Amino acid sequence: MKKYILGVAVLAFMLFSFNTPTEYLTIKNIPEQQVSKGKLMYNKVCMSCHQMNGAGIPGAFPPLAKSDYLNADVDRAIKQVLKGSLGAITVNGKKYTTPMPKQDLTDQQVADVLTYVYASWGNNKSVVTPEMVKKIR
Repeated sequence: MKKYILGVAVLAFMLFSFNTPTEYLTIKNIPEQQVSKGKLMYNKVCMSCHQMNGAGIPGAFPPLAKSDYLNADVDRAIKQVLKGSLGAITVNGKKYTTPMPKQDLTDQQVADVLTYVYASWGNNKSVVTPEMVKKIR
């Protein structure tokens, strides 16, 4: 029982110790619940490559933070998540060639995770809806 309690305590500490960007919580046009769900999905699906702070891994995985590629075209970002990519892309002046696998997510999950990403790390605050995702799908 002590191991179980200790394990839960460690997990809770890890989950709540990450710095959460608060800038998105004050923006009227961004649904807070969608961002919260998007953050959970990001941590589950995207974080291992794009990192907790959206900085990516230089030379391997592009940054999502302050990303010119991401901010230039919401439809392209949706397509990237839905269909993945094999070709090279240039993000903030640097070329990335690591393929991105398509993500098996619902329209709502794609909308949530992209809304979270757009609301974080200096991005353009775009709100992605399930209808937008469905149109691209």
